[in-house]
Amino acid sequence: MGRKNKILMEIFESLAQTFGQQHWWPAETTFEVAVGAILTQNTTWNNTILAINNLKTSGLLSLEALAQVDQSILAEKIKPAGYYNLKARRLQNFLGFIMNDLGGRFDALFQGPLAGLRENLLRIRGIGPETADKILLYAGGLPTFVVDAYTRRILVRHGLVSEDDGYDEIRDMFMNHLPDDAELFNEFHGLFVRTGNLYCRPKPRCQGCPLEHMTNSYSGEY
Repeated sequence: MGRKNKILMEIFESLAQTFGQQHWWPAETTFEVAVGAILTQNTTWNNTILAINNLKTSGLLSLEALAQVDQSILAEKIKPAGYYNLKARRLQNFLGFIMNDLGGRFDALFQGPLAGLRENLLRIRGIGPETADKILLYAGGLPTFVVDAYTRRILVRHGLVSEDDGYDEIRDMFMNHLPDDAELFNEFHGLFVRTGNLYCRPKPRCQGCPLEHMTNSYSGEY
């Protein structure tokens, strides 16, 4: 077992022992996960849930319904998620790719080598690395690691990455030093979200955090 693998697994095990299984991402269908990944950009999960519920109650939370709805109506329904006109366009870009490039087959998003599938998503206007990885991991069950604000903040504060490290550099740390295990990546990210919500906030609450004893203990390791 390499040093980096050992450190990452120590973090995972400390969080897992404290919080237990996270069952992240909370959704009823894989399509709902993909829609939620776009809606949650630059907003809270609670706001995303409100927007998702609006789509559900309006009978719009399906590929067929969303592909046909007018953009202005879609924007109104997802208003709680913020940036609703922009996100309506991004959703329609995503849906257009599925309908036009994949023949309307949502499952085709996840069929093929991971690198190629990720590149396809990143070509869609409005889909960045974090959103693409959320769709692939949580909707597709594929082994890619999601790096969000919680992940970055925790890793920076514990000396595992620097403020200057980019998204792919941080993602590669997990991809290169952990097994290709979608379940592990799923739980690890969910645990980071839980830790970020409870302890590693913009103003940190270190006392009682399961990683409190590790603060800056790995500075320089990476």
